Amino acid sequence: MAVSVGIVGATGAVGQELIRLLHERNFPFSSLKVLASGRSAGKEIRYKDETFIIEEATPESFDRMDIALFSAGATITKTLAPEAAKRGCVVVDNSSAFRMDPDVPLVVPEINPEAVRDHKGIIANPNCSTAIALMGLAPLHQAFGLKRFVACTYQAVSGSGVAGMQELENQIKAWSEGKDCPPETYPHPIAFNLFPHVDVFFDDGYTKEEHKMLNESRKIMSMPDLPATTTCVRVPVMRAHSIAIHAEFEQPVSLEAAREAIAAFSGAELCDDTANNVYPTPLQFSGKNKCGVGRIRIDSALDNGLAFFVVGDQLLKGAALNAVQIAEEVVRLQA
Repeated sequence: MAVSVGIVGATGAVGQELIRLLHERNFPFSSLKVLASGRSAGKEIRYKDETFIIEEATPESFDRMDIALFSAGATITKTLAPEAAKRGCVVVDNSSAFRMDPDVPLVVPEINPEAVRDHKGIIANPNCSTAIALMGLAPLHQAFGLKRFVACTYQAVSGSGVAGMQELENQIKAWSEGKDCPPETYPHPIAFNLFPHVDVFFDDGYTKEEHKMLNESRKIMSMPDLPATTTCVRVPVMRAHSIAIHAEFEQPVSLEAAREAIAAFSGAELCDDTANNVYPTPLQFSGKNKCGVGRIRIDSALDNGLAFFVVGDQLLKGAALNAVQIAEEVVRLQA
């Protein structure tokens, strides 16, 4: 079944990955339209031997379009996604615009693919750190029954798109030349630095990013009362987020069963042999579709607890790959 596809926000880092993944995964598109703001209209995007001409995203762009992959921010999505859905186009949205809307499924295909059936024209893609964390948490939940978790993220600058990646590169270059390069994208210099500040702060002292992991994890895993707490940290890593997780479970845990659960899970790669310095790192998992899970150990502070480390490419499983996987599920259900 061939479908017509559009990408909204095609000029961004995630948009570029969407184009690549649609081709490399042999997504059955009959046509591919790349859309962005009016200031980018008419510019070209190249993928191998193909050239795509960017068109301005308007409500009419979605006439006779089957699936639209949005990666353009919440403001644009809130305006254009309902217009696309009104025209019969299924929207897979990477922004936070509709994630917690009770009428919009929030989907990680390895965990809750059945939720795709319930869409009313819009399907939400989770936040990057949530999707990556769940590649470790979900299989362990299936094995032992998750009770609560604590997470600390180490988030790459790719989470801020091209601007964040460019700022890190510019500051490293300036430092090597003995020059000053004041921050523009971030509140502090990111080169050779880190800060516990990802997204805006709320009155309770948590950031929006930290609230996302709690609320989205609850929705995806159908655990509305799941207790969790998170600290999100921006680190001078170009690509791939890392997350240290301490989780408590309902049932007794064992390292052997935990490793078996991770190894059998389709979204994860077991990377856990500390005797040989084997554990997941951002450099290792940049550009990989699967997320690495390692440093698995019995948690010394929790009953039936496990501590572990998850690493995943923010632009892939944290964004573009998950969106394409959702679109693949949409096509499968329509076939």
